[in-house]
Amino acid sequence: MKDAASDIAVTPVDRAVERLQSIYRKWTRDTGVEQMRRDWDEAFAGCSVPVTCRQVSAGGVEGEWIVPAAALQERAILYLHGGGFRVGSIASHRDLIARIVHACGCRLLAINYRLAPEHRFPAALDDALSAYRYLLDQGLRPADIALAGDSAGGNLVLGAMLALRDGGEPLPAAAVLMSPWTDLAATGASYESRAKADPIHQRAMILALAKNYLGRDGDPRHPLGSPLYADLSGLPPLLIQVGDRETVRDDSTELAARARAAAVNVELQIFDGMIHVFQMFPEIPQAGEAIAALANFLRGHLHIEDGRAAQ
Repeated sequence: MKDAASDIAVTPVDRAVERLQSIYRKWTRDTGVEQMRRDWDEAFAGCSVPVTCRQVSAGGVEGEWIVPAAALQERAILYLHGGGFRVGSIASHRDLIARIVHACGCRLLAINYRLAPEHRFPAALDDALSAYRYLLDQGLRPADIALAGDSAGGNLVLGAMLALRDGGEPLPAAAVLMSPWTDLAATGASYESRAKADPIHQRAMILALAKNYLGRDGDPRHPLGSPLYADLSGLPPLLIQVGDRETVRDDSTELAARARAAAVNVELQIFDGMIHVFQMFPEIPQAGEAIAALANFLRGHLHIEDGRAAQ
C-alpha cells in the first residue's frame, strides 16, 4: 500500500501508529480522564476471534473470564492490561486477549484494576493480588496459573509476584511481559536513543504517567512500583517481548539482565521495527509471530498439549 500524496509505502506499523495518534490528537489539556478512557476503549473495541466472555467478581475486583472453544479448564492465565495506570480496560484489550487464548487453548481471567489518579499505588497492585488469590480459591494450584500483562500490566505482573514472594505465598508457573514498564524513573538510555524512532512515548509523557500513578511524593524507585529496582531472585520463568523502536526498550533489556543475574530463567525477544505493545495490532504480521511465541511459552510451562493437560 502507498500513500498517494508521497508515493511512500505505508506499512502495517505506520497504520498502527496513525491509529494511536488519531486518539491522542483528540485530547487537550481540558480533556477529562473519563473521556480519555472512553476514547481508548472505543478505539480498540471489538474482537476478531470467537471467545466466550463471562463477567465475574474476582476477589471483589471486576473481572471477566475470556474462554476459547474447547479450552482446558484445569489451567488459567491471569491478564493485567496496560494503559499507563490511567486508561485501558478489559474492553480495550479483549481482542488481544482473545488472540492469546485462542493460541494457548486456555481460559483467561482479565480484570479491571483500579486506575489513577483516583486510585494511586498500590491500589492496582492490591487488585492484581486479589485476583490471583481468587484463582487459588477456585481450586487452581499455583502451578496451574500463569500471569501475563502488557506495559503497565507487565509492571503489575512483576509487582504481584514480588509481593507474593515476599509474603511467603506461592508463585505462578510462569509470566509473560509485553513491553513491560518496569522503571518509573525512566532512566534507560533508550529514552534518548529511541526518542526519534518512537512515534508515541517520550520520556516527559512517561514521567507524567508515573507521577499520576505514584502521587506527588511517590518514590519512582519503590521496588513494587518499579520492579527494575527490586531483588528479582526466586521469580518463575519469564518471557519478555519488546519492540526495538520503543523508548521503554531498556525497561525490558535491563530487566532481563538483572533477572538473569538473579538466576531467573528469562527469555528476551526483541522485535525489529516494532512499536510499544505491537501485539495489540492484528494487522502487523509480527504481532501474530509474537503471540505464537508467547503461546508456546505458556503452553510449555502450564503443560498444555493439544487442549489437554500434559501428564
